Amino acid sequence: MSIYVGNLSYDATNEDLTAVFAEYGTVKSVHLPTDRETGRMRGFAFVEMGAESEETAAIEALDGAEWMGRDLKVNKAKPREERSGGRKSW
Repeated sequence: MSIYVGNLSYDATNEDLTAVFAEYGTVKSVHLPTDRETGRMRGFAFVEMGAESEETAAIEALDGAEWMGRDLKVNKAKPREERSGGRKSW
């Protein structure tokens, strides 16, 4: 399972997030999605920790915390919903 981190500063980097979440355990990966057209960060990220207990500690400590001038929204990531293919068959 991974952690959803919302309301991020557009200046945040993978290294910034890794440093913050490393205080609560092993950070396995950080993913900062970017806009396809502009290449700009979209303001949220997904962080995967080494153990569920580490994820829980990070969520409890960081949800609502002020970081880089923004109040973070931190919770368990929901599974990605399947999208339709985009074309309708009539």
